[in-house]
Amino acid sequence: MTKTPEAAAITIRLAEPDDAAAVLGVVQAAFAARPPVDPPAAALSDTVDDVIAVIDAGGEVLLAEVDGTPAASLQVTAVVDQLDGEHLVTINRVSVVTEFRHLGLGAAIIRAGVLVATEMGATVVELLARREFPGNRRMWESHGFHAEREHPLGWIMRRELPVRLEVPDGPAMQHLGEAIAPILRAGDLLIASGELGAGKTTFTQGLARGLDVDGAVISPTFVISRVHHSRHDGPDLVHVDAYRLASAAEVDDLDLDETLAGAVTVVEWGEGLVESLSDSALHVQIQRSGDPDDETRTVLVWGEGPRWNDIALRTSLTWPATTLEHTHG
Repeated sequence: MTKTPEAAAITIRLAEPDDAAAVLGVVQAAFAARPPVDPPAAALSDTVDDVIAVIDAGGEVLLAEVDGTPAASLQVTAVVDQLDGEHLVTINRVSVVTEFRHLGLGAAIIRAGVLVATEMGATVVELLARREFPGNRRMWESHGFHAEREHPLGWIMRRELPVRLEVPDGPAMQHLGEAIAPILRAGDLLIASGELGAGKTTFTQGLARGLDVDGAVISPTFVISRVHHSRHDGPDLVHVDAYRLASAAEVDDLDLDETLAGAVTVVEWGEGLVESLSDSALHVQIQRSGDPDDETRTVLVWGEGPRWNDIALRTSLTWPATTLEHTHG
């Protein structure tokens, strides 16, 4: 659960068949508020049974509520295995009720939908952006999608889903950072997220080793930012801890734009604060298991923005093949 500045309680969860009527109400309210299009949006003809059918077929439906009131929804189809080895899902019925649009629910439910698709075992996701709403295409591009091909009604937008890795311990987390280093270049922004003790700094230590920069990498919580200079002709590493920063304005005070072009900039706790530094970012999200004695971490790696549109992280990331396996089904 998260809190908005207005103190509204927002939850995003997987819908059950009993939620189908609430989901349908959100979808039809949102689509009815849009300008009419020709042909009309198919969502306007949906029924409760159509919503249930998505779940019964192996897909997922997300429902966002604000103070208990249904406010946004999104549907993810069942995974389809492609001949080229890809596992494809489609996102549709992305809906936010008009009165709740100011809360950022669209972006929140899209991020949740991408992570749900990843957990379903998909490797790529596609959706239709209608030509009548060019702003929607730009919105999807801001979430890491690109126009893959033309469609009679607009464009099929596509993005690679996060690479999901199981990392058994601290040394392996450092190795992952070292393995990601060759993919990076000067000007890249990397946003590392995860709860306290998840392994963000441990990951950055391995990244520093892979980049071959000087100085010991420790958490910069109290100094906020450290610069580690390249020992050769590679990019420097700028390591930032945004845990104590409350706003993007405080990030601006660090003048990271002054060093960005010549460095790889890693920002721990930077999600929602530093995206404006660049039109592209590589995200590394580290999740702990529910067992405090278990060192295993689940790591999701994905790129957003034009820098990463043409980079297939699954093939570019040199990491033991067994850790790249997806649980599909």
